Amino acid sequence: MLKNKNVILGVTASIAAYKSAFIVRELKKAGAKVKVIQTDASLDFVTTLTLSTLSENRVLTKMVEEDTKDWISHVELGQWADLMLIAPVTAKTMGKMVMGECDNLLLATYLSAKCPVYFAPAMDLDMYKHPSTKQNIEKLKSYGNKLIPSEFGELASGLVGEGRMAEPEFIIDFIIKDLSADLPLSKKKVLITAGPTYEPIDPIRFIGNHSSGKMGIALAIECAKKGANVELVLGPTHLDCKHSNINISRVESAKEMHKVVSSKFKHSDISIFSAAVSDYYPTQVAKNKLKKTEDNLTINLSKTTDILLEVGKEKKENQILVGFALETENDIENAIAKLQKKNLDLIILNSLNDKGAGFAYDTNKITIIEKDNKIERFELKNKLEVAKDIIGKIIQKLK
Repeated sequence: MLKNKNVILGVTASIAAYKSAFIVRELKKAGAKVKVIQTDASLDFVTTLTLSTLSENRVLTKMVEEDTKDWISHVELGQWADLMLIAPVTAKTMGKMVMGECDNLLLATYLSAKCPVYFAPAMDLDMYKHPSTKQNIEKLKSYGNKLIPSEFGELASGLVGEGRMAEPEFIIDFIIKDLSADLPLSKKKVLITAGPTYEPIDPIRFIGNHSSGKMGIALAIECAKKGANVELVLGPTHLDCKHSNINISRVESAKEMHKVVSSKFKHSDISIFSAAVSDYYPTQVAKNKLKKTEDNLTINLSKTTDILLEVGKEKKENQILVGFALETENDIENAIAKLQKKNLDLIILNSLNDKGAGFAYDTNKITIIEKDNKIERFELKNKLEVAKDIIGKIIQKLK
């Protein structure tokens, strides 16, 4: 959400200014381009060397550079920014922002900004509760600025209460969620299963498959980018999936996956079942490692619960349910049969007969079949692009 965004961070004279270094670091980790503007008084709390090193840009403090006498254009800064964040913002600076006073570069840039402006107050308990402060906060909100609320906690004075600036991680998460509000999957809850399941034979060995989880992770990332809150139920894989909108539940077996899915499905608006769940599990699991003492070994297998079939029975009219079908023969017929049997809205078909499709590859070639048997075929693509095609089709159905 913040990748390649131009962000101006304004820093004012509060003890919480030390947190601005962590804010810059979090913004950079999120892929943003950051320029920092400090007020003169804030220099007593955090140095320009720290913030320039972290932001990889010269910190700006004055309207005119003392050494070169070059004018710093607050207008150009305001036009450059995709968003502006003032954190911490003091009671004094908030008062100036309300009155339109312009006695430093930060305020001049604020008054020139055309982008969303977020502000995170930091002050002592009585200052924060003072009627003038509350009034200024409400006025700034009425101007279209976005308040990042202060937290309850221990303050620099030793008092305990409201006024503590929000933590950097919360600030970044707040901004990301706010920017996501107008996205097509905003406020939607999406459940995704991904990866294989491992069914234990003994403490060492298991029955599994070659699924890597790449397709499901790509789907989770695409949904998160579109504003959804994603619950990703992920089978055993070395891959990770980091996004503030994605919560991961890691599981091993089909039984574990079924348990997690059962607890989350009823709360989901959209569910996408891309996991390669084992069809059978060993009826008896040896407590100790099986020794190679016989020429032949027989393992009795029992059917696992068909998770997709079970949730299909529970599906409500306002829920969208999407399944996957990996076939080797009679692919269209088998996929349609699965779609109907399991009460799906869409089924994503891929075939092991298509080169570059299936498990472990970074690419996939899919066919999307809808409930009315409408069929749409796609070319071989990177799985991130495939995810866009699938989520795009789901968004169409939502509309």
